[in-house]
This record gives sequence, structure tokens and C-alpha cells, in this order.
Amino acid sequence: MKIRYIQYSVLLLSLFFVFGCSNTKYLPEGDLLYTGASVTVKDSVIKKKERKALEKELEGLLRPKPTKQILGLRPKLWIYNIAGEPKKEKGIRYWLRNKVGEAPVLFSQVDLDYNSSILRNFTENRGYFKTRVSADSTAKNKRVTAEYTVVPKKQYIIKSVTFPDDSLAMSRIIGRSSRRSLLKVGKPYDLDVIKAERERIDARLKEKGYYYFNPDYILAKVDSSKGDHEVKVRLVIKDDAPPKALTAYKIGKIVVYPNFSISKDSVKYTKKDVVQYKDFTIIDTANTFNPRVFDRTIYFKKGDLYNRKDHNLTLNRFVNLGTFNFVKNEFKPSDSLKNTLDAYYYLTLLPKKFIRVEVLGKTNSASYTGTEVNVNWNNRNLFRGAELLTVSVFGGADFQLSGTNNGKNIYKLGTETSLTWPRFITPFKIGGSSEFVPRTKATLRYEFQNRTQLYALNSFNASFGYLWKENIRKEHQLNVVDITYVSPNNVTAEYLQDIEEDPALGKVIEKQLIFGPTYQYTYTNTMQKRKKNTFYFNGELDLAGNVTGLVTGANVKEGNQKNIFDVPFSQYVKLKADFRHYLKLSKESELASRIIVGAGIPYGNSLALPTSKQFVVGGTNSIRAFRARSLGPGSYLNAVTTNDYLPDQSGDLKLEFSTEYRAKLFSIVRGALFVDAGNIWLMNADPDKPGAEISKDFMKEIAVGAGAGLRFDLSFLILRTDLAFPLRKPYLPEGERWVIKDIDFGSGPWRKDNLILNIAIGYPF
Repeated sequence: MKIRYIQYSVLLLSLFFVFGCSNTKYLPEGDLLYTGASVTVKDSVIKKKERKALEKELEGLLRPKPTKQILGLRPKLWIYNIAGEPKKEKGIRYWLRNKVGEAPVLFSQVDLDYNSSILRNFTENRGYFKTRVSADSTAKNKRVTAEYTVVPKKQYIIKSVTFPDDSLAMSRIIGRSSRRSLLKVGKPYDLDVIKAERERIDARLKEKGYYYFNPDYILAKVDSSKGDHEVKVRLVIKDDAPPKALTAYKIGKIVVYPNFSISKDSVKYTKKDVVQYKDFTIIDTANTFNPRVFDRTIYFKKGDLYNRKDHNLTLNRFVNLGTFNFVKNEFKPSDSLKNTLDAYYYLTLLPKKFIRVEVLGKTNSASYTGTEVNVNWNNRNLFRGAELLTVSVFGGADFQLSGTNNGKNIYKLGTETSLTWPRFITPFKIGGSSEFVPRTKATLRYEFQNRTQLYALNSFNASFGYLWKENIRKEHQLNVVDITYVSPNNVTAEYLQDIEEDPALGKVIEKQLIFGPTYQYTYTNTMQKRKKNTFYFNGELDLAGNVTGLVTGANVKEGNQKNIFDVPFSQYVKLKADFRHYLKLSKESELASRIIVGAGIPYGNSLALPTSKQFVVGGTNSIRAFRARSLGPGSYLNAVTTNDYLPDQSGDLKLEFSTEYRAKLFSIVRGALFVDAGNIWLMNADPDKPGAEISKDFMKEIAVGAGAGLRFDLSFLILRTDLAFPLRKPYLPEGERWVIKDIDFGSGPWRKDNLILNIAIGYPF
């Protein structure tokens, strides 16, 4: 151990020497390598914690940024240097130098005086008036650092805030909203807060008809002549603000052009092309839409006071309809009415009909390799109401190229038809003011799957429900009707023999009838990239056969199982919650965590959830140290199934946790370190699966895995490779389940039995 420690120390020192020396010998004659800067705030009045926070903010303003370093080394600069100047803009040398490497930042590029002025302006804008800033530099071994010293005075505090008090109507509106002001007495003076307050006032006036107003027409007068480090802030409307900016406007004509062409300067139409519908004038030369579409989409009505909220809602809903490629809006002063704006909407159509073809290839751990083709035909405006009709035909084949029995190939063929209306279809009217168009969707699906020499399955599904978004963060999906029917045929004697050896295989060919409502709720703020903490939550509720079971008095435990069309219907309540948290550690790194809790409670007419509704773990988006669907339930291990069948373990309960550190390595390559844990369980005991039932000791049956991965961000998709291995195997005897001591990367047998390579598209969560 001592010798190895000395070897590692020598290697580390060698790296520092190689990277350090080689990075400076390529510098231009007489120039130095700029390695960074520091800011020191000297002021006894400011608390130490506030001073450190201010120093951190100020350091973030300095330019240029030095070359990135890792553990004191600059490997990207070293790669840039050794790559040399490429002769052409392609090839490995060009890629290494410009994509992987990073050019040096020279001291000649650093303007100390400019940075000093930036620091001075920033601190004075924060209320530290009459700040003094000095700059210096320190050079050593062809490297240089810059040091800035900031000496601010005592920060000024807001003593009073006064709003416009003239006779203008807008001044009264501003005054009534003063309680929402961002300028607070007793708070530090901050120029950014004043700018934000002007934006707030402008937004308030835009809701009251002041279409032509903008924040520049508000002047903040600051008086610091009286008081001890205090300022009086007075907001006034500028004298040179134009009259139209001081006027509230109403909506006059509303004109819609549904067939506008951006390649033409004007629209040619005849009198018969003009349709007057309620408050709208619709000039539809091709009679493309039912006028009711615009009544549901445009929030303005004739005579309404202009407001920005309805303006934006209307534009967003037009875009959200999915039938328009471009949406342009224009407000013009009315020729006949005073203080009135006429609204014009110019809409450019997407192609009404289109076909999309998808082809994919796949392989799995059971030696199956195959392909799948999906052909989708779409009509974006089926009944002239922006309805979307999608008809899909799909087919695929998986071929078993190795294993004990070749030829047991899988063929799949099916079709799906869905129709989506851009509104709620209900017996009663449902209003809403979301920028997102609510949708009603009906779907019919049939799939035939043939596993040669074994069995075939017919699957039918029909659903009818609603999708709507409250806002960009909250989304709902309610299926009022969701029916699934699965029926087997052509079950061979060979497969029946396999069922006798492994009864779990019989679940696959059971007839299933599942019907009932389902509901999903999703919340996310992950689109807010500047937030340090962001979240994602998805909750699901699935109710099957509940009313029918109650009415019929079904009770399978008492031998009173009820059938519909000679098929026992499923009865259960299923809940699932998926919560994710993303902690931004730096601009290029984050810690992502996820916890999934699921419970399916069969009762009445069912002893267990149908196989298609049960929970599974393992695989590329779950516990990556175990193959898909191979883990659990509980401490159960299926030792019977051979390579002829994919592992297919499932359960009624699920608990899963993952955490992953993600960081950019270079160019398009990102790295990750992760830990996954969890398992599934059955609600009721199964004599064929000992150890699968949930118990008070379920935490002793948690599986744990860890690993590392690379992700290649190709902009249009992310290719992910994760290499994982188990740390804890719940199917081993108690006391032997932690297998950390057995880890041996140098052992071929260990690698074969434990290392799992996952290749996937996109992040696991």
C-alpha cells in the first residue's frame, strides 16, 4: 500500500508538471497566461456574510473568464496546445483543438480599468455611492492573476416612495396598485429594483387599455441630499410622453384571415369570402374553418378595454391549436372611432394532411433482434373545427438468433385511430382562461401478437377522455372511459408444458377485461433553467371495475367471481407517484434525484392486478444494475425461466429511488455517476413465488445498484450509455445480500454476471 501511495503521488506530481509547463511554452512572446481574478471588499460597516456574497457577485462580472481548470490543471488548454494549428477546418486535429480543447486567455486581453468601472457601477447601482475601486496584478512563471479592491461607502436606504399624483387617469391606476410596489421603505436602494418597478407599472397599465405605454415613460427621481444615507424615490410620468401613450384604448373591429400567405403583401378576396360571426369579421377564401373556432380562441370582444393578458392568451391559443404554421397579430387605430384599436389576425396554415413514417431497430437480453415500422396518417382539420385525426398502422418482428430454441420469433401487427377535438365535449359548458387549448380525445386500438410455436394474443383498447393544462407547469389527463380486453389463441402444447414448470408463464395468456376511469396530474418547473432547485411530479390514479364489483357483489375470496362475456373483470385501485428533484450545482453540473411509490390494491373480483397493470423494476430507466423486469417481487428469484423467455417479474407494490450526478466533460459529452435502489412486492401471497409478499421487513428486500455513464448530446437527441453493477441482491439469504466485498472488475466471471450495459435514448429521469 505504501509503494502504491508513492506511485500515485509521483503520477500526480508528473501530471501537474506536464500540464503546467506545456501550457506556458506556447504563449506569444511577451504575453502571460491569465489564470483568474479575485475581488476583495474592504468595509467594516458591511457584515462579513454580506461582504462575501457581494464579492462573489462582483467576481461574476469580471471579463474575460480564465481557461477552465480541473484540480488545478487545465487539460483542455493542454489539448488545444498539443493539437497545433490545423491546416483545414476538419479532421481530428481541428476537432481536438476547437471542440475538445480551449484557447488560452492572455493577459493582454484583460482591461483592468474597464473591469474596475464595471465593479464601481455595479456597487453604486446597489446603493453604495462614491465607491472606490483599485486594480493590480501579480505575475509568476508566465502566469498572472488580477486583484481588485472595492471600498464602498455605507449603503443608502429608501426613506420614502412617491407615485404620480397628477390628474391623469393612469396616475390613479398606478396609485391604486402601490401596495404591490417592489420599492419598499427601509430596503436598500437598488437600480435593478427601480427598473423592475417600472416594468411592473407598465404591465399593470397594459391590463387597463394603455397599449402604447412603455416603461421608458416613467422617470424615477432620486433625492439623497437629506437624511443619513437615505434616499427619497419619486416616480413621475415624463412630460414628453406622447398623448397616445397616456390614452386607454378599446377594441373595435376584429378581423381574422385564416388563409393568409406570408409570401403575399395583401389578401385578395371577394364579398362572398367575408363572414360576419358575432364580433368577428372572418375573411376565409377557402371556407377552411367553422367560425366557432375563432369564438373559442379569441378572448377579445368588441368594446372590451385592451389588455395584454387577453392579447397573449389569444396568440398562444392560436399557436396551440396545432393547425397554423405562423400567427401574426396587429393592432391599428380605428378610422371611425376615437381611442379604439382594430385587431387583425393573420394565420398561415400548416399542411392539412401529412404522413409520418417511423422505423426503429431493437435488441434485448433474450437474444432477440428485430425492427418495427409505424406509419401515421394525419388530418389536422377533419370537420373544419381544427380536429386532429390520426390513423396509424404498425408492425414489427423480433427474431431469436441464438438460445436453446431458435425459431420462436415474435410478430406484431396492429392499428390505432384517434380523434382529438380542441375543446371539451361535455353535456354542460366548461369555461376556462388558460393559454392552452383543452382537448377531448377518443382512441381505438387493436394489436395482434404472434409468438410462433407458443401462443398468440389479441388486444383491444378503447378510451375517451380529456387533456388540459392550467398553465405551463400544471397538466391534467382524465380518461372517463378506458377499456382493455386481451384474449389468447393458438396456445401450443409446448407452452402449456412450460407453464407446468413455471406457473408464472400462465399469467401471460390469461384473458383480461379492464375498464374504468384513469387520471393523471403533472407538475413541473424544470423549464426554469435559472432556478437552483427545480421539481417534477406525476401522480396517477387508476380505478377498474369498482362500481361493477359493488353492484354485482363480486368477491373472489368467497368463490363469488363475476364474469362479463365469460371473462372475469379486474377490480382494483392503483396509485402511483413519481417525484423528481434537480439541484443545479454549477452551470454545467447538477444532482438529479427521483423517488417512485406505487400501490395497486386488488379486491372484490381480483386477487392480483392484471399483468399489464402491475409494476416492474430493472432496466435502462429503472434500477440499471438489474435487467428489465428481472428483479423481485420481494426476495423471490425465478430460477426456472430459460433464455427462451424474457424475464417478466411484476408486482402490486413498488418503491424505487435513484440519484445521479451529471456534469459536462467536454464538447457534446456528459458524464454521470448514479445509485439506484428499490423493489416490487405482491399484496397477497403466491405459493409459486415464495418471498414475494409484502411484509414488515420489506426494507430488507431493497435492491441497490451503482454505476457510471456517458451521454452524448446531439441536440436533436441524447444517446445514453450506462454501465452498472449490483451492490445489494435481495434474493440472496439474509446476511449475504450486500455484495460490495465481491466486486472484482479484474475478474471475467464477475464482469459477465454483474456488469450491465444500458444503451438508451434520453435521460433516465
